[in-house]
Amino acid sequence: MEIPPKSPDGSDKSPQSKELLTSNTASTLCISSQSESVWTSTSRSKWDIYHKPVIVVSVGAAIFLFGMVITSLSCIQIKNKNVYKMCGPAFLSLGLMLLVCGLVWIPIIRKKQKQRQKSRFLQSLKSFFFNR
Repeated sequence: MEIPPKSPDGSDKSPQSKELLTSNTASTLCISSQSESVWTSTSRSKWDIYHKPVIVVSVGAAIFLFGMVITSLSCIQIKNKNVYKMCGPAFLSLGLMLLVCGLVWIPIIRKKQKQRQKSRFLQSLKSFFFNR
């Protein structure tokens, strides 16, 4: 059987387990999720809330328009007509997919914001009645 290595201070705990015990994992988790926490009462701007879906919608619209241009180039007599015929619809579908995903994401965020407001209200009511 293998004997686990002893730590320098003479205790039976290995250096790895001692490191795990002294890590600040819980505090790191709380700090990283602080922006999404219900305990924070700071209001965020609309851009902070909706910037990801707006970026996805913008990129999707740009790729969709690029696909339209590539597809329309396949109608004109050019050397690489087959390449345009293959790439155009691919860009069209990718752009449309991103556009729809971004547009669906916005109502989901709105619904989450309403649920957070309700939970903050219920928590304040709970703390008001139970802290008397």
